[in-house]
Amino acid sequence: MSAKKFLVAALSSAALAAPLEGTEPTATTASTATKANGAAEWSGNPFSGVSMWANSFYASEVSESAVPVLGAGAEAVAKVPSFMWIDTRDKVDMMADTLANIKAANDAGAETPNAGIFVVYDLPDRDCAAAASNGEYSIADGGAEKYKAYIDAIVDVAKNYSDVRLLLVIEPDSLANMVTNTNIEKCANAQDTYMELTSYAIKGLNLPNVAMYLDAGHAGWLGWPANLDPAAALFAKVYKDAGSPDALRGLVTNVANYNAWELDTCPSYTQGNTNCDESSYVSALAPLLSDAGWDAHFITDTSRSGSQPTGQQEWGDWCNVKGAGFGARPSDDTGSDLLDAFVWVKPGGECDGTSDTSADRYDPHCGLSDALQPAPEAGTWFEAYFEQLYKNANPPFE
Repeated sequence: MSAKKFLVAALSSAALAAPLEGTEPTATTASTATKANGAAEWSGNPFSGVSMWANSFYASEVSESAVPVLGAGAEAVAKVPSFMWIDTRDKVDMMADTLANIKAANDAGAETPNAGIFVVYDLPDRDCAAAASNGEYSIADGGAEKYKAYIDAIVDVAKNYSDVRLLLVIEPDSLANMVTNTNIEKCANAQDTYMELTSYAIKGLNLPNVAMYLDAGHAGWLGWPANLDPAAALFAKVYKDAGSPDALRGLVTNVANYNAWELDTCPSYTQGNTNCDESSYVSALAPLLSDAGWDAHFITDTSRSGSQPTGQQEWGDWCNVKGAGFGARPSDDTGSDLLDAFVWVKPGGECDGTSDTSADRYDPHCGLSDALQPAPEAGTWFEAYFEQLYKNANPPFE
């Protein structure tokens, strides 16, 4: 694999709903906890002193589909908080419902304040280098203005719940594609729009109760030596062009991917890249960002990184990879000054993309020999994949 080889990670567009009453959140280590009925402003690590609110739609998928097959032990997965993907305009209403439930739980005297965890993911012509997660907006059909209205709606919701902390991942894949994939016509045509709209989102969501993390791909994408400097330059430019907003805390890595946080031995498919895990990637990128004017912090998705090595034939194989397992549980106890939290951005068991070659959103990566098949459409429940993740979980579920 050459230094410019990378993963194009198409992410699931999961149908999500508001948490049910009684959903149990997972607490992170409390340091400067905000009162449950007070303001949700933060300083330092925004994951400290709050509990991430579990996604009840995901919990219902696990309970209805996995538990009857695997038994009651699988219920433990349903209690792990995973991010809610606001990947269409109509899901902004679900975000509001979720925050209403969080506020009610906090006002009722939650011992640790609950925080909402969401992915902002609706750029026009999104997923420009793959096909599995094409979105609802196109640039050619007024997508830029529609996206601004989508962001405005999210901003309104965030302001309406100013006493609830929001932890946001901003537009997976988008900026990473601008680092490596502008040779693809769709990405080249989307470049100016992506940059404009990412800045619009960051500026609008620069609120006291919000902490944001831009997507930064992963070690097998931007962690190659040839990609590190241009990646740092682009991310720092976005940060500074948006006015260095206080709410933009840093970057998220490994979204919907499989890399370990830290490895003793690099898997063969990493083909000589010394940044073969997310810890090495973050440690390599952070000083370059600092030199460019942004002292960024990070979060890393460990939802599918528990089993190492995976069954990937090449590092760029991203779709429903065989051999993956649930990884480290969400926590702000990371042992790293650079890493704010381990998180589960990808809801495990929701499909990366269909293996049906006749489908409109079929991507050839989903038909590779290291992709579990047959697979349904992106974002829909993939029971066989959940069972694999559960079986291979590290640490295991009791």
